[in-house]
Amino acid sequence: MSSQDTAVFTGIGVAAPNGLGTEAWWSATLAGESGIAAVTRFDASGYPATLAGEVPDFRAEDHIPNRLIPQTDHMTRLALTAAAEAIADAGVDPAELPEYAAGVVTAASAGGFEFGQRELEALWSKGGQHVSAYQSFAWFYAVNSGQISIRHGLRGPSGVLVSEQAGGLDAVAQARRQLRKGSSLMVTGGVDGAICPWGWAAQLTGGRISTEDDPARAYLPFGADASGHVPGEGGAMLILEDAEAATERGARVYGRLAGYAATFDPGPGRKGDPGLRRAAEIALEQAGLTPSAVDVVFADAAGVPELDRQEADAITAIFGAGAVPVAVPKSMTGRLSAGGASLDLAAALLSIRDGVLPPMAHAGPLAQGCELDLVTTIRRQPVRTALVLARGHGGFNAAAVVTAPE
Repeated sequence: MSSQDTAVFTGIGVAAPNGLGTEAWWSATLAGESGIAAVTRFDASGYPATLAGEVPDFRAEDHIPNRLIPQTDHMTRLALTAAAEAIADAGVDPAELPEYAAGVVTAASAGGFEFGQRELEALWSKGGQHVSAYQSFAWFYAVNSGQISIRHGLRGPSGVLVSEQAGGLDAVAQARRQLRKGSSLMVTGGVDGAICPWGWAAQLTGGRISTEDDPARAYLPFGADASGHVPGEGGAMLILEDAEAATERGARVYGRLAGYAATFDPGPGRKGDPGLRRAAEIALEQAGLTPSAVDVVFADAAGVPELDRQEADAITAIFGAGAVPVAVPKSMTGRLSAGGASLDLAAALLSIRDGVLPPMAHAGPLAQGCELDLVTTIRRQPVRTALVLARGHGGFNAAAVVTAPE
């Protein structure tokens, strides 16, 4: 395998509801500490859903230059913070890289709602000329990636993937494609969320948000009492690097992106099986691995009974009933739209580093037919290979295989 086919992770930056910063989040995750609580970013008392995962103790002025604050929204500020941490963690100075060697590919989905909310509020309050809702979404996606590029002088390839919860894996795969084309380093991943009135109303129309008001009962993936998910904000930014370039500069490596695949579910009214199992099988095949090599699966964990059963069936079909540990750290953060899968990737890489499987919060009895070995308490064991699964609203499926450094 040539170096251009070997992409390695060398940096991690996190902004999550149960911890700001990678080590703070990881410590809270291993301790089973949940960040799901009542919404504080707006008055949600008039809505049927009142819980969210909000990033705690975030003050933009503590993390990004003051000049950027008026130019950005909350999600972009979180993304800038996570990206800066990832770059620092990788021990790389972008100014020392060739001019077009490094770029940015991120994922975004729900965050545009808050950007649009701000524009609508300005329109209503001032009556001036403002962009349309559709323009605001396009601007948000461009700003999210562009601000990271500008702040760190990354003049290489840039782009944004929009495939909802699957986006965090799709962006990393696109970053790998850029490495194969000649780039040496990419900032990638996703930070997302829509905890604002407009975003809340839009998410409620999907019918998948839990209306439970008890944080311990609201989001129970694969559980007998599952009733939907809790939305959250945040995610992870990752440094994906060409292996040869990382070796040349003596970089510390968390793990290797060994395989990836994306599939789509059949359209409404069309026959066929959901595509998640096929995505996982293709990703494993690309990695040159059999299911027996996988030490842990990080589940998409929709929290919706029908979708949970579909994912459980896919995992069981590949590995056998209860034959592989299934981790659900997002049970402590809620579903983070495009940020969710990249945060699971970060968890997979740290599981490999530390030889540990993170627990699931608030685990109860499994739903009938979900024959899974859920990780409900912290497990200490060697981890060499992890499979990360993600599904986006609308039929997107993605799977990624990460392996320990060679």
